[in-house]
Amino acid sequence: MRLTTKGRFAVTALLDIAIRHGGGPVALADISERQRISLSYLEQLFSKLRQRKLVDSVRGPGGGYCLAKGLDEVSVADIILAVDEPIDSTQCGGKENCLGDSKCMTHDLWTKLNEIIFDYLGNVTLERLVEEQSQRELQREQAVVKLYDMREAAF
Repeated sequence: MRLTTKGRFAVTALLDIAIRHGGGPVALADISERQRISLSYLEQLFSKLRQRKLVDSVRGPGGGYCLAKGLDEVSVADIILAVDEPIDSTQCGGKENCLGDSKCMTHDLWTKLNEIIFDYLGNVTLERLVEEQSQRELQREQAVVKLYDMREAAF
């Protein structure tokens, strides 16, 4: 499967917005700074995400982007497809012309892999990613507290 930075950055940027869901619009400049993604690249991605109705834009002071759907309604597959990123591991792009006018011996294998990947990414929602991110953050905080407690006990 060829997943380029376009798909990865789109998922990262929407996860950034999802984590701040309910806190008002998120400026692309803020996402750019937090995630270290070029602002001009984000602008291109968000143009496509807006066209596919995954995000809404808010103009003016305090403007930015917010999700157009609920966290449980947006899958990773939706995001990747919205930025025109194919989910395809075949050499021929699914055209069955791997060997000129016919498909290669392993074409069906790669096609099945595409289906499995698409099904998996279709079942991973922003809601799930936000929950996983929250769990990681909680574990980090607990580790810091534990380390602090160990230092205090040593003195």
